[in-house]
Amino acid sequence: MGEESGTYVRKSCAYITRRGRELLVFESPEHDGLQVPKGTIEPDEDPRTAVVREIAEESGLGEVGTPTHLTTDVWTRRKSPLKRYIRHFFHTTVREPRDHWTHIVTGNGDETGLEFEYSWIELPSSSEFALALDDYVHLLG
Repeated sequence: MGEESGTYVRKSCAYITRRGRELLVFESPEHDGLQVPKGTIEPDEDPRTAVVREIAEESGLGEVGTPTHLTTDVWTRRKSPLKRYIRHFFHTTVREPRDHWTHIVTGNGDETGLEFEYSWIELPSSSEFALALDDYVHLLG
């Protein structure tokens, strides 16, 4: 994808639920609003493998259910210079007893070393998320 068409970054995003009615979210010093675990897909990764890796790196959760693909979109982050994300959204479940925790991001991305504050929100939610990450929460049923 050439420069005239802008930059495209492949991302995997995780909607993680527990008890069928709670969605895992975090707050970060980098953005205003709630977020879900997500990150850049490595060149040798498929989106499903990336989302499992990102969940572990960003939340510390190691055991989650098999991620189910919900949808893929192209989201414009910036118009000039043009930067778009090809976002793959997945849903997975987890048995997690903690209601709140702090996790220091691992891996080798830009967010490595940042502290994310995790909690659960009730579904359906009217909360606003950063980076339009709530675009497909309604698909969780």
